[in-house]
Amino acid sequence: MRVVLQRVKNVSVKVNNKSVGEISGGLLLFVGVGQNDKENQADYLVEKIIKMRIFDDIDGKMNESLLDIGGQILVVSQFTLYADSTKGNRPSFMAAASGEKAENLYNYFVQKLRDKGIKVETGEFGANMEVGLLNDGPVTILLDTEAK
Repeated sequence: MRVVLQRVKNVSVKVNNKSVGEISGGLLLFVGVGQNDKENQADYLVEKIIKMRIFDDIDGKMNESLLDIGGQILVVSQFTLYADSTKGNRPSFMAAASGEKAENLYNYFVQKLRDKGIKVETGEFGANMEVGLLNDGPVTILLDTEAK
């Protein structure tokens, strides 16, 4: 699995000009699922993300986690995280999981975050979405379970 994590002051996602998710103060997670990904990788990412010390403490140092600050999460599915652009000018997405597998693992990941008592909003899986955000920092981190 691949996650692009962004620390945000606020973020919202719309589908067909209708708001489907919105948070303030926390993380925006773009989540891609690969062909060989499994639930244990989602479990690993959940623990890593909620405990990652990337929020400022009282001294302005990145020393607090999402759990420490009581932050929220907005999760957006993004199969394009598995783009392979090594050949030609049109990316290949062959490494991305099929729609059904990806949706199941995406939903599992979202539920595991919610099980931690965190407010989690989502986009709409497979939809064309408009994401509007105010990045905080900016802080952007790439997590890839293949690199683990």
